[in-house]
Amino acid sequence: MALQYSALCKGCWQQMHMPIPLRGGFSMPFRVVGIRPSKMNPNICTICEMMFSRMMKARTVMIEATIMFADLRGYTKLSQSLPAGDVAGLLDDFYDRCAAAIWEHDGLLNKTIGDAVLAIFNFPIKRDDHSRQAVLAARQLQQSFADQRARLDGALAADGDEFGIGVGIHTGEVSFGEFGHSHRDLTAIGTVVNMAARAQSAAQPGQILVTKEVRDQAQAELQGSTASDYALKGFDRPVALYAA
Repeated sequence: MALQYSALCKGCWQQMHMPIPLRGGFSMPFRVVGIRPSKMNPNICTICEMMFSRMMKARTVMIEATIMFADLRGYTKLSQSLPAGDVAGLLDDFYDRCAAAIWEHDGLLNKTIGDAVLAIFNFPIKRDDHSRQAVLAARQLQQSFADQRARLDGALAADGDEFGIGVGIHTGEVSFGEFGHSHRDLTAIGTVVNMAARAQSAAQPGQILVTKEVRDQAQAELQGSTASDYALKGFDRPVALYAA
């Protein structure tokens, strides 16, 4: 499915009702002063990521959001046996597939962390069904990566490892905004982010694990999904996670 590119910044329009052109002739004066499509999502602009405190009148805000972590499993082992060019190409392909799936569902590809990515859904582009959009993005990512997984899984089989993507998703209230002073970083923090990261760490290659909160908000997509208890680092009690 090809990404539909917006003529106006969706974030500025939804958050502040400001019509900021992203493409076409009307966007040229804005590009001269550094306002252009964001690398986090091409349907929002750099105002959304660079001028947060000025436009939102605060350095951070509390928002309802869905957080998704996706991690490329088996990458370290493969990097020891593949040529450097192939390793770089594999990581590029992973990032590209993540971006396509996240952007297709109005998410923000907030960070690339080695062989993992962090995505945020419901800001700055608002979606009432943001948990469902995160689940759909995760499924799209897994489906698009299936050919790579089938091709390279055999290279790890002898060592008992598997190649693929593990995904964790959680939803709730997060603190979103600019953190740091000498180096400002636009991101989300909080227990919801930590839980999503831990769920991702528990997922097997090719698996998507979501919390009960995500299941409750995306029931149409997760009918029939049953819970299993997982002992997650940093949590005193086992956490119920659902395979999506």
